Amino acid sequence: MCFHTVQPVTGHGSPVASMSSDHQEVTTPSPWVERWADRVPAGGRVLDLACGRGRHARYFAARGHTVEAVDRDPGKLAALEGVAGVATRRADLEGAPWPFEGERFAGIVVVNYLHRPLFAHLLAGLAPGGVLIYETFEVGNERYGRPSNPDFLLRPGELLEVVRGYLRVIAYEDLFIADPRPAMVQRICAAVLL
Repeated sequence: MCFHTVQPVTGHGSPVASMSSDHQEVTTPSPWVERWADRVPAGGRVLDLACGRGRHARYFAARGHTVEAVDRDPGKLAALEGVAGVATRRADLEGAPWPFEGERFAGIVVVNYLHRPLFAHLLAGLAPGGVLIYETFEVGNERYGRPSNPDFLLRPGELLEVVRGYLRVIAYEDLFIADPRPAMVQRICAAVLL
């Protein structure tokens, strides 16, 4: 198991297309997701939660997975139209019932999104041997920009607490990153206990 504390990380060189002066849309997969993608059972169904324009949905589909990409923004989901292996679903993840009740996934990927009431659904949505790859902002990020609202920032060690007793932690980091923009993040890769 890999545990890290706050430290600078640079040099990922991820291409970024500027959307506005304070928001950038990253177009390549997160290095964290790329690093742990092999842990998702080969060919298994993957859920890309709050997928945006689908950088991770595309990545997993290219690796031979069937992907369910969900987001509330139909304009962003349109970017995935016609991508082989990717099914899209428009859903309000915060104001409507969980849209995947009873469904199981070999992998669930969540990047740059936090809605705490979904944690229990994510844990229940993993198939035996399934893997959760989660990366988002944490307290301290307010020094670098958005999000800065504590409702959208993980508390110290929060991802470890979420998976404790349910998943086996493969890797966890709590750190400052410089690429693609300065931010404080927590990230975890964890698998269903067998």
